[in-house]
Amino acid sequence: MISKYLKPLTQTKLIIFTSIFLVCFDNYKFFVNILEVYPLNIANAGFLLSIIIILLAFIVLLFSIITSRHTIKPTLIIILLTSSLTNYFMNTYGTIIDDDMIRNMLQTETSEAMDLVTFKQIIYLLILGVIPSILIYKVPIHYRPLKDEVISKMKAIFIPLLIIIILLLLFSKHYTSFFRENKPLRYSTNPTYWIYSIGHYINQTFTSTNNVLEPLGRDARIDTNSTKHKIVIMVVGEAARADHFSLNGYTKETNPLLSKENIINFSQLYSCGTSTAISVPCMFSYFTRDDFDYNRGVYYENALDVLSHTQKIAILWRDNNSNSKNVANRLSFENFKTSNTNTICTDGECRDEGMLIGLDAYITKNNSKDILIVLHQMGNHGPAYYKRYPNKFEIFKPTCKTNQIEKCTKEEISNAYDNAILYTDYFLTQTIDLLKQYEGTHKTAMIYMSDHGESLGENGIYLHGLPYFMAPDAQKHVGALAWFNKEMSDDMNITKITKNKDKEFSHDNLFHTLLDIFDVNTDVYEKNMSMFR
Repeated sequence: MISKYLKPLTQTKLIIFTSIFLVCFDNYKFFVNILEVYPLNIANAGFLLSIIIILLAFIVLLFSIITSRHTIKPTLIIILLTSSLTNYFMNTYGTIIDDDMIRNMLQTETSEAMDLVTFKQIIYLLILGVIPSILIYKVPIHYRPLKDEVISKMKAIFIPLLIIIILLLLFSKHYTSFFRENKPLRYSTNPTYWIYSIGHYINQTFTSTNNVLEPLGRDARIDTNSTKHKIVIMVVGEAARADHFSLNGYTKETNPLLSKENIINFSQLYSCGTSTAISVPCMFSYFTRDDFDYNRGVYYENALDVLSHTQKIAILWRDNNSNSKNVANRLSFENFKTSNTNTICTDGECRDEGMLIGLDAYITKNNSKDILIVLHQMGNHGPAYYKRYPNKFEIFKPTCKTNQIEKCTKEEISNAYDNAILYTDYFLTQTIDLLKQYEGTHKTAMIYMSDHGESLGENGIYLHGLPYFMAPDAQKHVGALAWFNKEMSDDMNITKITKNKDKEFSHDNLFHTLLDIFDVNTDVYEKNMSMFR
């Protein structure tokens, strides 16, 4: 029915019309960001107009290069559908779709992804994606003789390229500052930046020539004459920002139970990344944030492997999040995000405290070794913060009880988020109580460290995942603390640790801290990098 009302278009015209649609309707965030830096006035008018024309010309150029007679419709449809969704996430949460965000999205489980689905998102998809895609699918394309098509294709490539060059030269003074001083502005161009990011992600992930696992710390050994074994529980938090811990001076009492324990709170600890996919492998890696990349996370052994090389430490990873992000690939791994293993699950949500059940049996089984247990929390995984805690922890009210957090007030969002922190406070205290049962028979400790922080609407930014250099402290400054029983305290220099607790640390220190607490000697251990030294 629709087809008979649509006039045939050449491939070039279809590309131009699609490009105009994308510039006009899918680049709101880009233009808002541009106007914040270059206000609309007479002095900037010509430059601002040139940006629109260059963006349009570049999209036409890009589409002309990547499409052909047989691929033009499916390519444009995929781009329209994807761009409608990236437009939604940029406009709603202030998200940047870079290669790290793409990796994080691809590693997100279906249940987590469903928390992001909203009615508003469906409207974006329908109006900006599905409807124009149907029109593209239905419109007849007028194919000319091969010679004419080749000439048209060359024009569609060289004319936009010429326009871009001319405008860059005419406004060279403006574009010098645009590219050098305002680099983040181009991160919100749609669809060009997410297409570039996919290319960068593929290049990083699938074109590595080093597909062999690189050994690390194979010389690791434990030098101690202690007759008592150690039990250390490492809790990897999720999206817990430091400034919402009352331990760090937050006005709401989000840590009422931990404040009664003899814990050491590290008030100035910063993450390695702003997403789980980056931070979790990075925090266990030997490499620092500046040197870490995806391949080093996958193809190099990490702190847990080094501990395992001693052959004197039993290691278990229990996960109530997505997975270990390759950290525990060579170790014992248990998925606790299912009722098959986690006995505390209600309404499809498995609770972090369920990971504690059955640990006594594991400890008894490995009583002849030191033990490291890693518990990967669901924690404060957004945007559905209200799902992250049982009803009895809904202390701060009113709360945001929807995943469309942009519709909630800042108070409601903050309250829901803080209730999830309150539940983490309870979970960590329960973990300490479990370790207290081994007082007298073992040296025990708990280390808690969140993977990254979270934006809660400050400056229109929500969730996490912004490029590190432009991410606010809310996404990088994370909750971290430690607890030791008396015998472990006697082993450690508690006075010095307490004295240094407010110094700046980062995920870079965790690798050496874990080796330190188990008295592991190896060439890759750097004593001065341990948070406890």
